[in-house]
Amino acid sequence: MNIAGKLAAVGLLASTLILTGCGQAQIGALDVNKVMTEAPRVKKLMEEAQTKVTAEQQKFEQETSGKEMTDEEAFKAQMDFQRKLESINQAYAAQIKSRMEVVVEEISREKNIDVVINNSEDQKLIFQGAIDVTQDVINKMQ
Repeated sequence: MNIAGKLAAVGLLASTLILTGCGQAQIGALDVNKVMTEAPRVKKLMEEAQTKVTAEQQKFEQETSGKEMTDEEAFKAQMDFQRKLESINQAYAAQIKSRMEVVVEEISREKNIDVVINNSEDQKLIFQGAIDVTQDVINKMQ
């Protein structure tokens, strides 16, 4: 099941809980795309990642520019370079994800929210009745 399917299933489950009389469940809505573009901490981490990627690109170009290499050596150098870039991207993505999880958990506790669902503009799952925590997350990700 893909991520959108899982999110839809969670949304349906939460909606069902509310409609069947549990009634006490509080649902939070979070526009992850907006957080990724507006949160200062995310922007800073993305800039750091881009700086490291640029440095690796320059290093790769210096090491390979004008150097006679066999096809095998060129392929190996390119693969090593790609692995370094993937490693940088994964490390920063993990930092962003970890920080966002901590912030969402804090806000959920503060506002007594039981579940927070990604409710991005391009993939709306909840149109009304949820507590939008997007701006709270952006504010806390300083």
